[in-house]
Order: sequence, then C-alpha cells, then structure tokens
Amino acid sequence: MPALPTLFATQQASDLPLHEQLVRTLRSAILAGHLPQHSRLPASRMLAADLGVSRSTVELAYGRLEAEGYLVRKVGAGSFVALAAVSPAPRPPQSAAGLSRRGQEMADGGACHDVPEVGRSFASSQPDPRLFPQALWGRLMQQQWRRHAGDWMNYGDPQGLETLRGAISSYLVQSRGVVCEPDQILILTSSQQGILLATQLLIDAGDTVWVEDPGYPGARTAMESAGARVHPVPVDEEGLNPQGKHPAPRLIYTTPAHQYPLGVPMSLPRRMALLAEAERHGAWILEDDYDGEYQYDQRPLPALQGLDGQGRVLYVGTFSKVLFGSLRLAYLVLPRPLMESFCRARAAVDGHSNQLLQAVTADFIRAGHFATHLRQSRLVYQSRRDLLLAELASHCPALTPIHGGAGLQCAVRLPPGGEARWTEAANTEGLGLRPLGQFYLGPPTQEGWLLGFASLDNQTLRRLCRRLGSLLASDRHA
Repeated sequence: MPALPTLFATQQASDLPLHEQLVRTLRSAILAGHLPQHSRLPASRMLAADLGVSRSTVELAYGRLEAEGYLVRKVGAGSFVALAAVSPAPRPPQSAAGLSRRGQEMADGGACHDVPEVGRSFASSQPDPRLFPQALWGRLMQQQWRRHAGDWMNYGDPQGLETLRGAISSYLVQSRGVVCEPDQILILTSSQQGILLATQLLIDAGDTVWVEDPGYPGARTAMESAGARVHPVPVDEEGLNPQGKHPAPRLIYTTPAHQYPLGVPMSLPRRMALLAEAERHGAWILEDDYDGEYQYDQRPLPALQGLDGQGRVLYVGTFSKVLFGSLRLAYLVLPRPLMESFCRARAAVDGHSNQLLQAVTADFIRAGHFATHLRQSRLVYQSRRDLLLAELASHCPALTPIHGGAGLQCAVRLPPGGEARWTEAANTEGLGLRPLGQFYLGPPTQEGWLLGFASLDNQTLRRLCRRLGSLLASDRHA
C-alpha cells in the first residue's frame, strides 16, 4: 500500500482540523498520481490506527472525498480512487552541483552496452538464452533453497562461496590452462567490477596503462577514472604488439584469447614477449578472458596467466557469456599477495555476490552440466558462425572478415570511407551495426563493423545479411 502515514505527515497546516488535513493530503496524492486510479485505499480502521487518529476522522475524510468524486466506496470491498492523475505542468530545469573530475571522466568515457533484447539484430553478442537448460537450472535452485534457504538469506563471504571457488578453480586448470587454487579466486558481480577493482588498487593518478587499440571501451573508462594515462598499443594479426616506443606501464590490459573487438588470438611468441615486458617494467597484466571458451577452428592456447612465472597476471572471467547475462557472476584470479587487499576492497564496493546463485552455479559446474552446455552451445555457435561467413560472402562481398575463429561476434572490414554513412543507413533499418571506429582510442586504422551472431537463428541471420547486402549494393549503384 502507498505510504499514507508518510504523506499525511508532510502536511504542515496544523491549524486545520485533522479530517481537513487528511482530505487535502489524499486529494493532492490522487492529483499527483501517487495514488493511481482504481487503487484501493486502506480500510478506515487500519488508516486511523496508522495515523493515530480516531476512525471517525478518517470516515469523515473518506466521505468528503467521495462526495467530491475522488473516491468510490463499495460496501464490503473498500474505498477506491476514482480519478486519474492530472498531467503536471513542466518543471523548470533544476541546477545541481557538478560531478567530480573522476565522475565526469566515468560519465564521458562510455562502455559497451549489451542490448536487452537478443536475437533480433547484429548488435547482440550474447549467448542464446534458448539454448540454456532453464528447467534444469530451476530444479537446482529449488533444491538449494529447500536445503539451505537459511544460509543463503544471510550475508556471505566477500571472497565468494568456497564451493563455487573450488568448482571454478578445477574448470580453469583443466580447460583454460590457468594455474590457481580456490583461495586465489575472488567472486565478483561482473568482469567490469574486476577491472574497476584492479584499476583502483593497482594504479595511482598519473600512472601509465597500456590498452589495446582498438579495444574494450569499458576498460579505458575504468583506467581513466582512476587517473591513469591511458596509452594505446596497436593490435595486429598476432594481438597486442608491444614492439616500438612506448612509455613504461604500471598496468597492461589485454584480451589475448580472443581480442576485443577484432577477434584475433594472441600468438605464443607475442604472449611471451608481453610477459617479458611486464617483468622488465615491474608492471601488472590484467588478462580479460571474456569469451575464450568459444574457440571453433583450433584449440585455444593456455591462458597468459598460466605462462606467468612471476605472479604478475590477474585473470578475470565471467559467466555472462557462457550461461546467461543476468546471472551477474564473474571471478578474478589473483596472485596470493593481493587477495586480502582485494577482498577488503570488494567488501567496500558491494559486500558479496548473491549467495543462492553462487551455490546453484557451483552445483551446475560440479555435476557436469556446465561442460555439457558449453559443448552443445559451441557446436550451435560454430554453425551460426559458418552460416554468417557464407552469407556475407554471398551477399556482402565488399566485407572482409578479420578473424572469425572464436567468440560470439565477428569483426568485418569495410572499404575505406564508408563506415559512418553505411552505419547510419543500416541502423535506420534496425540492423544494429557497431562501427569499429568507436573502439579506437587513437585515429582508426581500419573501418568496419562488429557483427554479433551467436543469438541469431539461421533464418534471422540470412535475413539480416541479405538486407545488409541490399543496402551496400544500392549505395554502390546510387
């Protein structure tokens, strides 16, 4: 019910009779839309007890409002609002204190925003929710709630549930080549939270951070908000290229398994060179493995963290790209000397992740359902990748795939000079194209788009590719 006692307490005209104060309060609330049309008001006895007045006072006010047409009273049913709210007059713009410098940098920096509705355009680079075993997940949730509801209603360990950390550790050691124990894993709400924690704890204002160019805008925003000097390092066919003249870094951010957004995997020689650079400069490496599970044409190389013999690599992963986006569970694998500080900082940010979802995810992994789901999803997404490449070759010959061997999306290269024009025209028709230019920190060295395909069924993929091909052909012949 609406907080009528609170509304009543806002009346300052104490010289008026109590019933008149109540009439004015309810009338204002109805006209302002706080009490919507057809909503039921509290019974007069209940409202009188809440307000500390006599029931006759409330009955007098209700009767008055009924006579004025604001209420309809039905015997045995209650009192209901009879009027719809009146549209308020436009309010003048309100001034507010300015943001801090860091706040303004965060607001201006931008990030990647996944579309809330999947399966309709190229903008979606999320897993297909239709492939997820929803009934099985529901049963696991019911089992955990029946057995341990009291535990999951309490506050949890900021480091995360021990059973989930153990399940993640076993998976990462076997499948990703990560070298870790459960006590090195910190459970988070998102990979972005892991990036933010790393930047807040490892970077001082003025420190230099290397980022891939093009690269993930959310990482750049986190670095800049920490006061770092963000330095772009170019990406070539082997991934981030540290050769050349670059200022000494305090932190290096990279996506070696499947570079975002170009999709190229970092070669083994390049990984070893990057580790050598970090050791030479005494720098940390933040390895973001956001969808490294989806490799289609070759076995993935071991994680950069698994090659690190100096304890300089922090490894961040997420379940959003392999289970479902709203799960809001991720993890950070840390060198042991950092764990206590990161746990304290994580507790200061938001305490801990959802206890029940952690327990269910642990059960899902340990019972083998995670491996089964991942294997089945990988086969479906590979077939969709194959279809996308075939349709692009047939209908969009002007587009050149950059690297489509992994992930939930594929970057394609455009002939120079057309990205902005074609993007605007295509997105007017709802194709959801993300231009590569928006991922560059410096001047773009190539033009193209990032095309999500994983959540698109075959019919939708064909339709979108043909629409895109028609648009490019019509523009070329115009």
